[in-house]
Amino acid sequence: MSSSLSKIVPRTELPVWRAALRQSGRRLVVTNGCFDLLHAGHVEYLEAARARGDALLIGLNGDESVRQLKGPSRPVTPERDRARILAALACVDAVCIFPELRATGFLSAAQPDVYVKGGDYTLETINQDERRAVEQSGGQIAFQPFLPGRSTSGLLAKIQRL
Repeated sequence: MSSSLSKIVPRTELPVWRAALRQSGRRLVVTNGCFDLLHAGHVEYLEAARARGDALLIGLNGDESVRQLKGPSRPVTPERDRARILAALACVDAVCIFPELRATGFLSAAQPDVYVKGGDYTLETINQDERRAVEQSGGQIAFQPFLPGRSTSGLLAKIQRL
């Protein structure tokens, strides 16, 4: 098995993975999203998130939740492929696919020390159930600015114009 595949943690194994990380004294940073077509903005965001702790776990929206969030033509890339691509990045320690629309259950299981969201959110505008899940386990929430002009939607629009 390749090392990138071993970094994909099934949801059922997430509590055990987290307990081992906590026992080793490592600070866990968590972020989540669709990551449909990986681009430079994603990479910069993930590297900056990872710099906030000792390990980076990505909660990856499953295919059905991406359709609900982004529309019937998405995702472009299936969830297992998206997870594999993310897991291959040096800054990513683990990826966990979650099927729900919101990350609340994933966050409750992950119990991040730091939960990173994009700079288009604030404490008031993030999903409040997700906020409570992080804060109830003692985690803090941080916001990371996006790289201007980089987005999957913008990339797809450019491709369609070709």
